[in-house]
Amino acid sequence: MGLKEEVAASLEAVRARTLGLLEPLSDDALARQHSPLMSPLVWDLAHVGNYEDQWLVRELGAAGVGPAYDDMYDAFRHPRAGRPSLPLLGPAAARAYIAEVRDRALEVLDRVRVAEHAFLYGMVVQHEHQHDETMLATLQLMGGYRPKPPDEWLEGPPGGRRAEALVPGGLSSMGTDADPWAYDNERPAFVADVPAFFIDTAPVTNGQYAEFVAEGGYHRPEFWSEAGWKWRMEAGLERPGFWTAEGTRDRFGWVEPVPADEPVQHVCWHEASAYASFVGKRLPTEEEWEKAAQGATRGDVGGAERFGPAPVGSFAGGASVHGCVDMVGGVWEWTASSFEPYPGFRAYPYREYSEVFFGDEYKVLRGGSWATDPAVARVTFRNWDYPIRRQIFAGFRCARDAV
Repeated sequence: MGLKEEVAASLEAVRARTLGLLEPLSDDALARQHSPLMSPLVWDLAHVGNYEDQWLVRELGAAGVGPAYDDMYDAFRHPRAGRPSLPLLGPAAARAYIAEVRDRALEVLDRVRVAEHAFLYGMVVQHEHQHDETMLATLQLMGGYRPKPPDEWLEGPPGGRRAEALVPGGLSSMGTDADPWAYDNERPAFVADVPAFFIDTAPVTNGQYAEFVAEGGYHRPEFWSEAGWKWRMEAGLERPGFWTAEGTRDRFGWVEPVPADEPVQHVCWHEASAYASFVGKRLPTEEEWEKAAQGATRGDVGGAERFGPAPVGSFAGGASVHGCVDMVGGVWEWTASSFEPYPGFRAYPYREYSEVFFGDEYKVLRGGSWATDPAVARVTFRNWDYPIRRQIFAGFRCARDAV
């Protein structure tokens, strides 16, 4: 298969995923805003088409399909809470629009030198996969999606749940210059001097986190930062998102027991930090996380079909050189680090992807989740969000100093 055929296949695969996720929904469910934290799903649907129109049609010299939609589907100009007030395309019109854009993009693909624009094609494919994961978060919030009956729980591998790895101190490479699809915030590669540290070999499980809940962790301010405790009190939360007091959870409309061996998810940065304090540890820095993840490969490859993560350690073959499992796939992992540029950062191809978000307001997540497509999940990928966000498929692992 030539490069053009590979690009066309990647575009087709992500579009099939997008339409497949939304196919069970009524037009009303697509058009309604299910949470002020999220867009109406029909906004996401048209937005991925508009993004493709801008970067794979107009940027490559062809006439655009819908330049008039640029403002309405600009994620930076219109925060999610206000998007329902926009004159959005309806479901049928949105599907027709993205299909027309795709036809035009494939016409352009036939006549351009793909190798010269590899980043743009990779960016558009990854962008749609990222929105598919965002839409999955919306589908979880809406309740009643019920894509399939829940599987019987997979049995996790025995033991090792609280094991740690000692990662020696020294110089370590961060970021990348070589990955053609890497975003600007992953570049340029640089060398960091990272002191020795211990890190959990697996993410914190539901069973482990349940101990924190049972021991009154949500009512003990000594484990929380000042900002975290203030948020916990204001939100009145007692347990991870979608858990109930009866020991069950809601997974895409199915109420089921909380499986002890799965990685905990739907916890925010403040909750992760409080748990780490509870066990006498802390969250790893970005530098520590990436050093510990060296050599890790994609683990939880079946999560998208199960609509949830597998038990921790189920994909030991993808372990890092330091013996850490589930570092790529499973759940996004909160780190201690704020979202900042690497030394020598250069915004590309537009400032609004990364640069405008740099600062203490956002915390970095690494590793990808069960809902993250392999096109996006890689050791160097950097995600970021507010420290109070819980709807994302995020968990964590703990670290501690080696001295």
